[in-house]
Amino acid sequence: MTVLWDFDGTLFDTYPMYTELLQEEIKEEIPDELVLQQLKVSFRHAVAHFGLTSEQVERIRIREGNIMEGKMEKLVPFPGVEKILQSVGKNVIMTHKHRADTEKILGYYGWNQYFTEIVSGDDGFPRKPDPASYEYLHKRHHLNLVIGDRLLDILPGKKLGIKTCLFQNHEQGADFYLDDFAAFFEKVGKYL
Repeated sequence: MTVLWDFDGTLFDTYPMYTELLQEEIKEEIPDELVLQQLKVSFRHAVAHFGLTSEQVERIRIREGNIMEGKMEKLVPFPGVEKILQSVGKNVIMTHKHRADTEKILGYYGWNQYFTEIVSGDDGFPRKPDPASYEYLHKRHHLNLVIGDRLLDILPGKKLGIKTCLFQNHEQGADFYLDDFAAFFEKVGKYL
């Protein structure tokens, strides 16, 4: 089995970090749940929704870089995901995150060996939900499953006829839904 993984919000619980970074720039008091709701659409969407300036986004990126340099423990993998990575035949990643950051986080946790290929935000493919990066990975690795936490993560897989799974998201459109990875083999793996 070959699984295409989204990175942020699927392999790693990075939303608390991004929520905190945005909250530091938002000038009004907004509950974290509402910030998270906008981030779940996309980072760009949240920036536009809260009217953040390019200077504020730059400060967020600088603070994100500081976390990458010294506080990697804020970027936590979801429980149970490593067992799945070890068990499936092949894993690939498609993420909007820059390659250097993706590889740095994977390296910190010793997870580089689990991934056959990574397509990142700086590889020149159009952003999701455009299917170009998924088409590329499907031709090279014959994908059986696409796992993401947002609808835009799975739409390219649906377009290519690949089974899809939404993680911690019950929006209509996926073949499978998981709230945690403990149930992966029972709810998803046995059907592939």
